[in-house]
Amino acid sequence: MSGRRRRLLLKDLLRRAFGSRSSAPADSVSQPSERQSGQLEDPSAYARHSHGLEQFLANLASEEPLQVLDLGGVTQANVAYLTGLGHKLYSEELLRSVDRSAPADDAGQQEIESFLDQALGYPEASFDGVLVWDALEFVPPILLKPMVRRLQYVSKPGAYLLTLFHADERAELVPTYSYRILDGKTLMLARRQMRRPLQLFNNRAVERLFQDFQSVKFFLARDHLREVIVRR
Repeated sequence: MSGRRRRLLLKDLLRRAFGSRSSAPADSVSQPSERQSGQLEDPSAYARHSHGLEQFLANLASEEPLQVLDLGGVTQANVAYLTGLGHKLYSEELLRSVDRSAPADDAGQQEIESFLDQALGYPEASFDGVLVWDALEFVPPILLKPMVRRLQYVSKPGAYLLTLFHADERAELVPTYSYRILDGKTLMLARRQMRRPLQLFNNRAVERLFQDFQSVKFFLARDHLREVIVRR
């Protein structure tokens, strides 16, 4: 085997093993796989009607291309759906960043800002919508309010944030999901793992968390998740 061929083979193996940075637009050519998180997904994935998704997408109705941020990592279904509408999708696997490098409980403001610059380092008013999913339940308390402020900073006025919260406020372990857009009103939820929430929110706590936003709207569902649309 020639030296050039060996180098190309090694490069291909490294690319497959480590992927590429996912904060580039999701319609670009190089994106990490959905399964690179190393978390096994539950084969019993299920579809659910999502009023929150309906409203989120209605707010993106535009002939101009808009910019959307997905905090659940790269999901091919979401890439295909949102780019199919003509929008640009950016992806960050927020919980992976939290697990790897979240500041300690006694961290100072500089450490917190440094983490946020790495995890959500976008210019002011970058996004017309943010798919937060259920990530905020697993963010350490020291990061929670600064992270919400950062989401407010990177969102345009009038942008929608779609968030989900588990309804059982006493649960010790809750499932985490990969959220996939099937159509304009349906999400497919594929379970990744059981995880201990760092905080669980009742409706009043959610309202306090987003008190500096224009509005907070709740959607009750028959399963264990509550959907919330937050307007920047």
